[in-house]
Amino acid sequence: MKHFVPACALLVCFPTGFALSLLRWCTVSDQELAKCSDMSKAFAKANILPLLACVNGGSASHCTSMINASLADAVTLDGGAIYQAGKEYNLKPVVGEAYGQDLGTSYYAVAVVRAHSSLTINSLRGARTCHTGINRTVGWNVPIGFLMDSGRMAVMGCQVPQAVSEYFNASCVPGARGDRYPPSLCDLCRGNGQWKCEPSPKELYYDYTGAFRCLADDVAEVAFVKHSTVTDALSGQAVPLWAQKLRPEEFQLLCRDGTKAEVTEWRRCHLARVPAHAVVARQETAGSLVFQMLDQGQQKFNGEASSFQMFDSTAYGGKNLLFKDSTTQLVPIKEQTYQAWLGNEYLHAVRGLDCDPTRLPEFLRWCVLSTEEIWKCSKMAIAFKNKNLKPEIQCVSAESAEQCMERIQKRDIDAVALAGEHIYMAGKKYGLVPAAGERYAEGDTKDTYFAVAVVRREDSNAFTIHELKGKKSCHTGYGRMAGWNIPVGTLLRKGFIQPQGCNVLQAVSAFFSASCVPVARRNDYPASLCELCVGDDNGRNKCSASEEERYYGYTGAFRCLAEDRGDVAFVKHSSVFENTDGNNTDRWASQLRSRDFQLLCPNGARAEVSQFAKCHWGEVPARAVMVHPDINALAVYGLLSKAQDFFGDDNNEHGFKMFNSTDFQGQNLIFRDSTTEIVPVGEKTTFMSWLGKEFLESLDGMESLQCAGEATESMNVFLLLMASLCLVTFCSS
Repeated sequence: MKHFVPACALLVCFPTGFALSLLRWCTVSDQELAKCSDMSKAFAKANILPLLACVNGGSASHCTSMINASLADAVTLDGGAIYQAGKEYNLKPVVGEAYGQDLGTSYYAVAVVRAHSSLTINSLRGARTCHTGINRTVGWNVPIGFLMDSGRMAVMGCQVPQAVSEYFNASCVPGARGDRYPPSLCDLCRGNGQWKCEPSPKELYYDYTGAFRCLADDVAEVAFVKHSTVTDALSGQAVPLWAQKLRPEEFQLLCRDGTKAEVTEWRRCHLARVPAHAVVARQETAGSLVFQMLDQGQQKFNGEASSFQMFDSTAYGGKNLLFKDSTTQLVPIKEQTYQAWLGNEYLHAVRGLDCDPTRLPEFLRWCVLSTEEIWKCSKMAIAFKNKNLKPEIQCVSAESAEQCMERIQKRDIDAVALAGEHIYMAGKKYGLVPAAGERYAEGDTKDTYFAVAVVRREDSNAFTIHELKGKKSCHTGYGRMAGWNIPVGTLLRKGFIQPQGCNVLQAVSAFFSASCVPVARRNDYPASLCELCVGDDNGRNKCSASEEERYYGYTGAFRCLAEDRGDVAFVKHSSVFENTDGNNTDRWASQLRSRDFQLLCPNGARAEVSQFAKCHWGEVPARAVMVHPDINALAVYGLLSKAQDFFGDDNNEHGFKMFNSTDFQGQNLIFRDSTTEIVPVGEKTTFMSWLGKEFLESLDGMESLQCAGEATESMNVFLLLMASLCLVTFCSS
């Protein structure tokens, strides 16, 4: 019979009930291994438990894979490595470094310019730049990652150095030498004879002080350094000769919002808060025990008289071994997730750089919905390939927009361009995310606009949304965005309209005393929804969803209001201006003045028609390219951004026109023909943020509809409703 010894007889037992006898620390170099070995001996001599053992992983990435495989237990990592360790292996930060100087567990990456410079963060394209070094945190990773993630800098095929060289005019990025890097990244470096662009002090413009000197010497227009660099260089006890005539007030910081600030205002004006280094471990490792061991160590081995120095690496011929030499203390991390430790600013920056060319698909499979789109897509694929744009386009046909979404969710297809209500469905039901968007000409009210409720200015009867019940309403048409989907969805969400048994049409007809809602099909259509309609000049085609009904469309719905048939018209924001103040010379509109109309706001107020940006029921967003969340959205935008350099102008010399469908006997194929450029999504990385609050709430109003006595889920109700509204592939507005 075998005898089992209780765990506490063999292992060190802690009050938490977690048994840990040995902690294997992973080191990234021979110097670290030597220091770790001395730390292990010192801890053992001081009876600090658990026992500490050292293993040499050789690199941060190898250490994290060893911890994941249970071949090691802990390692200290910088922010970028913490991100990779958390994303790839679900490792957690358990102990953080603190650096004193009221900084706590962080420092700040900043962009410095001359005070008289006209540069902002939004106008860095074409600037001359200096960086602390290639792949350095504040000199490269944060600024480049920020510019990429915000969409200011497009990167095709993960070719980050190439994108940087094309974005900036010239740079000094010490270490960016050799065949892997474009020559312009070393153009501004000076070196010392043969040491030009060397990632060491042999390069004059290396590291924090060097990058700042590059700016101070007027070699560059902006320097990417840490928050204390300027004051350290100009206000220290031993100010170098080149800096003695300079003053901190001669320099400023570039802020993320496009403004500038004094160099002392780095807490509010920076590119990112850079998290301190942290010790990471597997999920099952008790972080409190790791801190308990290290805390005992720092109490004994952080003084001048101690035999071993935890936060000093000079004895081993290196810097920042195991811990940064500037560490003043180690602190426990309460919220042990890599996202919480890194923070949003830094997280977005490293996500921008998180692009591995070996993981990019060879083809980007684009979903097309018609013979004409297949034709245009095939020409687009050939044109892109001829310009060596990556990844290559491959065209895949589907029967409907929803089938595109289904197949993208299953990873059979990669991308499709969708309009607002389909973006909602793609995100809500299929979990897709926007990768790029369309931009239209300024003032374009066809493709993106505000949905508004227009009323006559009547001081004696100035009703609001709260008095809308029983009024007469004019709509652009059944199933149209500004005239039906948005206003009805908003009234549903706010509880003004409360349908019984999911009969929205009956509920709307009961809410308004009479309406004109032109419709294509009229089976079981409530009579009151056509009561205000007038048909054509001969009274025929009443309530038809066509120009034969005079109250159809934006102009028609506004005319319905202007001719006193209705009390409110649901239209787009430009409808008033297009038909008043002499802009429409038709007899019914020629004498109308815009000042005679107002807007009903969803919050219960009224506003002038010019205040549509603040008083509207929803902003209809531009179309977006939707992809699976696992695909690299920045790479998709990078491809399209590079492509439009060649093919975005209808008068380009390369033959193919991205934003023109006339050569393929259609309209709005793949992209809207009115598109002026493909734009990044920036911070709008979800379908919700892309669609916007009001638009989303109006569609949520439709979705929240509950069917009395039925077990139908709200999402299914919404999809059935949308199917009835969208009688064509893309709903008209």
